[in-house]
Amino acid sequence: MSMMKKTANTSKSSLSEAPQVESNWKRTFFLIWTGQAFSLLGSSLVQFALVWWLTQKTGSATVLAAATFVALLPSVFLGPFVGALVDRWNRRIVMIAADGMVALATVALVILFWLDIAQVWHVYVVLFVRSLTGTFHFPAMQASTSLMVPDKHLSRISGLNQALRGILNIAAPPLGALLIGLIPMAAVMAIDIVTAAIAILPLLFVSIPQPQQANPSEAVTPTTVLRDVAAGLKYVKAWPGLLGVIILAMLLNFVIAPSGTLMPLLVTKHLNGDAYLLGFMESAFGAGIIVGGIILAVWGGFKRRIITSMSGVIALGAGVLFLSAATKESLWLGLAAQGLMGFAIPFANGPLMAIMQSRVAPEMQGRVFTLLESGATAMMPLAMIIAGPVADALGIRTWYVIGGAACILIALGGLLVRPIMQIESNGHAEPVPQPVPEAI
Repeated sequence: MSMMKKTANTSKSSLSEAPQVESNWKRTFFLIWTGQAFSLLGSSLVQFALVWWLTQKTGSATVLAAATFVALLPSVFLGPFVGALVDRWNRRIVMIAADGMVALATVALVILFWLDIAQVWHVYVVLFVRSLTGTFHFPAMQASTSLMVPDKHLSRISGLNQALRGILNIAAPPLGALLIGLIPMAAVMAIDIVTAAIAILPLLFVSIPQPQQANPSEAVTPTTVLRDVAAGLKYVKAWPGLLGVIILAMLLNFVIAPSGTLMPLLVTKHLNGDAYLLGFMESAFGAGIIVGGIILAVWGGFKRRIITSMSGVIALGAGVLFLSAATKESLWLGLAAQGLMGFAIPFANGPLMAIMQSRVAPEMQGRVFTLLESGATAMMPLAMIIAGPVADALGIRTWYVIGGAACILIALGGLLVRPIMQIESNGHAEPVPQPVPEAI
């Protein structure tokens, strides 16, 4: 308890000040953001097309599960090391290289499909490469956002990002299905090359601020990377509020992730529905994300962002509980529950991301974001290992009841944990250097 008080008392003066941003930050940031939005669209189309191709070619659930596992590997096992590299390297160059590698991997697929020699293992390799580049790109973009956007607008930008993902969730599957029916697979793959180029182009002409490094000329070696990873772990461990938030995110992902995976079984076995109903359920979820993201982008949330985030988590748990009560006679309840869950996602995730962007030291953000991503992603396969047998033994609805109730209880518990609730007013006890502009 005494250590907590000491941290709270000393942190106000030792927190990193908000980075200075340009007065015309909107032009620079949204130029990059628009390019990345196109890249996400291309990636979503390719992801849908590849999953559909695997389904059509093999009809194997094992093949699809293996594809998911391959896509999770880089984030779970390489994330912390990638974060250390992102914090050392020029983040603008990291994003250019990540988008470029995606384009090159897709070029290989275009050639394979054009020659009609594509095999399942080819797709696995490309999925791994795409996931690996995403593991670099995500922390680089998030850490750069905190240096380009004023602190007061970070929650709004997070809401805008969530709304974009909601739009893609709704638009990408039908658009991908339409394209597959109209043009060859090689042409569908080629779209991602074009969108990657659109993402790279603005990055070639803009400047992104870089955090100041203690030893900028030090060579990157396995030893320095391991040392940086250890420093990131130490940084998180020394900040009880940040450590608590990461643990909270992992627990929430554990109890919530199976609700999406088990959805097809819930629709077919309990709601007596078909693929169309499943599509409507997914659309309701995506529509909820769009509405919630737009509201958050306009409103910005409560003054204390952590309150907004915890409120979103409680609403998310309530949506899962409502979904467990839906029947074939009350399909409207299932659709409403999916909409509520989607609506809650931006409020749960957006402010939390804004807190980390504004409070975590700029030179540590790559490591912190990847630690959070690795921990949360690792919960997904672990959750299914437990949720699958529970659902088989006690019924699918049982897991929705367990997951929804646990989600609400975790959020209420978080409201009672003082370091988590004070994460916005206290932070790491060591001063951090100010970011300096990157030279073009």
